[in-house]
Amino acid sequence: MKFALRFRILLASLMVLGLAVACALPTAVLPTPTPVPTIPPTATPAPPVLPTVPPEAFNALEAQVEAVYAQAAPAVVNITTRSIAYDIFMQPIPQEGTGSGFLYDDQGHIVTNYHVVENAESVVVTLSDGRSFPADIVGVDPSSDLAVIRIPAENLPAPLPLADSSQLRVGQFVIAIGSPFGQVGTMTLGVISALERVIQSPDGRFIGEAIQTDAAINPGNSGGPLLDLQGRVIGVNSQIISPSQASAGIGFAVSSNTVRRVVPHLIAEGRYPHPWLGVQVLSLTPEWVQALRQAGMEVPVEKGLLVLSVVRGGPADRAGIRGGTQIVRIGGYRVPVGGDIITAINGHPVPTLQELNVYLDSQTRVGDSVEVTIYRGGQEMRVTVTLEERPQ
Repeated sequence: MKFALRFRILLASLMVLGLAVACALPTAVLPTPTPVPTIPPTATPAPPVLPTVPPEAFNALEAQVEAVYAQAAPAVVNITTRSIAYDIFMQPIPQEGTGSGFLYDDQGHIVTNYHVVENAESVVVTLSDGRSFPADIVGVDPSSDLAVIRIPAENLPAPLPLADSSQLRVGQFVIAIGSPFGQVGTMTLGVISALERVIQSPDGRFIGEAIQTDAAINPGNSGGPLLDLQGRVIGVNSQIISPSQASAGIGFAVSSNTVRRVVPHLIAEGRYPHPWLGVQVLSLTPEWVQALRQAGMEVPVEKGLLVLSVVRGGPADRAGIRGGTQIVRIGGYRVPVGGDIITAINGHPVPTLQELNVYLDSQTRVGDSVEVTIYRGGQEMRVTVTLEERPQ
């Protein structure tokens, strides 16, 4: 009993001592904490103060767009074409296509794209008021993708005026009106994205002065007008770049100055006389220059058009321009070499066939005399060529 009593007293004493030691350990063992400096919060930069646009400005733009549509839409038409195709068994298959166009004058002439009426057996025009008329094809020009058709109608809406497309600026607001996917009278709004684009024509040639826009253009818009905010035609909607065949924000219009140049001829003559030099040429690339030099030909320039041949009796032939004099094999090609190298027309460089065609079509006319810069035997020369009409 005495032993048990002593054990309890000893155990109680140890517990009291342990509590006293545990309470003292933080003070005796742990270091004094170092105060953490207070970091002021980073100031958030104030957003830039944008100029306040009065509501009247928005209302003015909307009113202008509405006014252009009200003025121009009645002169925009829907075009339906019918043609006959043949299957692999030579069985006829009727086909129908649609496009757009616009009234060019008060005589019922309508401007559209060549590819809208290409191979058409019949053409029907539907006006904005719902009236429909059969149309005659007056003239076509595949190289500019333009066509003129005519309807025998009275009480027509006012035709649309043409703007001077050389005065356009990137960033200008533009309006497209047409019948995308058959939705007649559709308007889309965008800007001019770029100028002086070159696009390919239906006959594989090139159209210069094209206008690029992000206004939505879809199948069925072809042939319809691209307008400025004054309601003037600045171009004819023609092509898009899109893997899905729907608007991807890259559309092209044939410029109004091309329309101004071509359409009067289509109305008067049914075709447009394209100026022609009468040469077959090869665009000199660095690879071709190297290959020709290795073949022993003297090539004194890095860019230009090697004349492979000239059309006998054609404009270049009459002016004394020379084609190749011998045939050499370069890779898998038989190339006539030894001919003149064209580098400029009227001082304007033409390093590629594309630029030659675009310059001749946009800057010259049949009957014009042009100065052609050539290299012959390493020497620069200039010859005068009178342009003729390109054979059909």
